[in-house]
Amino acid sequence: MSGKHVAVLMGGFSSERPVSLSSGEACASALEGEGYKVTRVDVDRNIAATLAALRPDVAFNALHGPYGEDGTIQGILEYLEIPYTHSGVLASSLAMNKSLAKKIAAAAGIPVAPEKILNRFDIGNKHPLDPPYVVKPVREGSSFGVVIVKEDQSHPPQILGSAEWRYGDEVMAERYIAGREFTCGVMNGEALGVTEVLPMGHAFYDYDAKYAKGGSKHIIPAEISPKIYQKIQSLAVMAHQVIGCRGVSRSDFRYDDRFSEEGELIWLEVNTQPGMTPTSLVPEMAAHAGRSFGELVRWMVEDASCSR
Repeated sequence: MSGKHVAVLMGGFSSERPVSLSSGEACASALEGEGYKVTRVDVDRNIAATLAALRPDVAFNALHGPYGEDGTIQGILEYLEIPYTHSGVLASSLAMNKSLAKKIAAAAGIPVAPEKILNRFDIGNKHPLDPPYVVKPVREGSSFGVVIVKEDQSHPPQILGSAEWRYGDEVMAERYIAGREFTCGVMNGEALGVTEVLPMGHAFYDYDAKYAKGGSKHIIPAEISPKIYQKIQSLAVMAHQVIGCRGVSRSDFRYDDRFSEEGELIWLEVNTQPGMTPTSLVPEMAAHAGRSFGELVRWMVEDASCSR
């Protein structure tokens, strides 16, 4: 039995609050099963004072989205000298900014899709790229705000200029990559298995496909050639390293093999705070490697540190 006091940080105030609460509860229950003393902390604006009073041995970061995934909470934990899980301030901030993360990845030789960064109000009625393309917020997770513009659309998405848009004014228009969706976790600097994600009844792996029951089907190990499987693993490790991730991360890819056997493999992004319910992708990958959910979260707690 460990005896360590772990504060599981969950909830928060981003669009991804419900996902975080689900991840946090799953991790808290598993950590209790592993013998840790656990305090569930629903993160609010007073989180620094709450943590200063609690003084846990480790903060398990189960937050998703802005404030929890972008270096903000990591900076607070550094100030308080509380060891924490997942990536540090800089890597979290870089990975959350999809454009900056892509620049760093591309400089390291990782294949990425062409893009343009724009203010949403400047797009107007003229396509920023030749369709098909994808428009996504520069700083969001869980596919919030992602819009696919098809070849036959005569103008950009109208939602971009409307008051309903809640994802910031800076957006990225990126060439749409057709084909299959793959993802690969990295743990302790080593690649886990590669999973193919098949959205069920969805055009792509959007929020509902990710989190609604039956929204997607996960195939692990992915049924692709050993060469592409290993390439995905090596690129996931490379992205983890060049962006400076720590603990567990997950990289997402598109693979278009319609026109050649080799195909086109494109890295989309690295996720420094992957979903952490037992049916989430990274826990599934860990289970495929023979590591239970309890063992996974125990490793993450024991790996926790400051100055990450």
